[in-house]
Amino acid sequence: MGPAASTAARRLVAPPRRSQQTSVTAAPDRFDRGLDPRRSPFVPSYPDLRLLAVHAHPDDESSKGAGTMSHYRGLGVDVMVATNTGGERGDILNAAMEGVPHAERDLPGYRRDEMRRAAEALDIKHRWMGFMDSGLPEGDPLPPLPAGCFALQPVEIAAAPLVKLIREFRPHVILTYDENGGYPHPDHIQTHNVSMHAWQTAGDPTKYPDLGEPWQPLKLYYDKAFNTERFIALHEAMTERGLESPFAERIARIMETQDAEGNKAVLGAHPTTTKIFCPESFSVREEALRCHETQVAPDSLFFAVSPEFQAAAWPWEDYVLAESRVDSPVPETCLFAGIVDEVRPDPDYAPQPDWQI
Repeated sequence: MGPAASTAARRLVAPPRRSQQTSVTAAPDRFDRGLDPRRSPFVPSYPDLRLLAVHAHPDDESSKGAGTMSHYRGLGVDVMVATNTGGERGDILNAAMEGVPHAERDLPGYRRDEMRRAAEALDIKHRWMGFMDSGLPEGDPLPPLPAGCFALQPVEIAAAPLVKLIREFRPHVILTYDENGGYPHPDHIQTHNVSMHAWQTAGDPTKYPDLGEPWQPLKLYYDKAFNTERFIALHEAMTERGLESPFAERIARIMETQDAEGNKAVLGAHPTTTKIFCPESFSVREEALRCHETQVAPDSLFFAVSPEFQAAAWPWEDYVLAESRVDSPVPETCLFAGIVDEVRPDPDYAPQPDWQI
C-alpha cells in the first residue's frame, strides 16, 4: 500500500431511507440448516492493511466491533485498539466479582489485566492513551466532571496521543463513535471529538510536527453496535421459535423515543452504510467480552443469546461510513472497499442485507 491519498476528505451523507418501516429477516431456516459461524471460505488476503479502533474504556472494544476485528485478523489485517482511559471511575458490575481482593483493592489495575486478556482473545494489538476516566455523572442538576478527566481536556491536547499512534501504526481505516458517543457518556463523546481531530490532522505536516511522520488514514467509520434493527431481528427470531425474548422492553423504549425534531430514534441519525458479515467471529467476540468480568455479568443482556443463534438471526456488524478519502460507493460490505483493488465477496450462504439507505 503506497502513501496515503492526497485527495481532500469529503463528508458522506447517506440518502434518506426509502421507508420508515424496519424490515428484518430472521428466518428460522437459516438457523435450522446448521449454519456454522466458524466456517469461512476465506484465507488471509489483506496482509498489508491496518485497522485502528478508538474506544473510551476497557471493555468497549469487546462490546463494539470485536467480531469485525477478529474477522479482519483472520484475513491478515493488522488490528490495533486505542483505549483513551483506564476506566478508573467505573464500578464492579458483576456480583460474582464483589469481594475479589485484587478487584476491590485496585479496580483500574484489574481492568488493565482484563484488557490484556481481551486483546489476546481477539489477537489484536493494544495501546493505552493515558487519560483519566471522567465517570458518568448522575443527578439533577448534574454534578461537574472531575478536574483533569479525559472529557475536560482540550481536544487538541486529548488528540495528541492518538495522532502519535496513527503516525506510528499508519492505519488505513479508523473505527470510532458518532457525535453522540454511541450513547452520551462524556468519555464516549470526547472519543468522537478526539478521533475526528486526529483524522483531520494526522496527515498534516504542520500539525503536531514532533509526533512523527504524517500519515493520512483513508476511511473513518462510526460503529452501530447497538443497532435497533439488530435487536428487532434477534427478538423476532426468538419469538418465532417460541422463546422468551429479553429485548422486548428495550425495543419498546427505543420505539417511543424521539429526537429534537420529533423523528423516531429507531430510524437513527446515521443509516447503516456498511455491513460486515462475520458470524465466524461471534464466539471470539463473546470470549473477549467475558474477559471483562468486573464489568459484564454472566446474566448480562450481552450473553442472553448464543453466538450461534446471533449468527443465524443477524450475522453482521454494522457501521456508518462517515468520512472517506477514496471513492467507495455505499452500501458496502468491506471496510477496505475503495482501498484494495478487489474486495473478497461474502460467502454464498451469506444472506443479502436489507439496506435502508
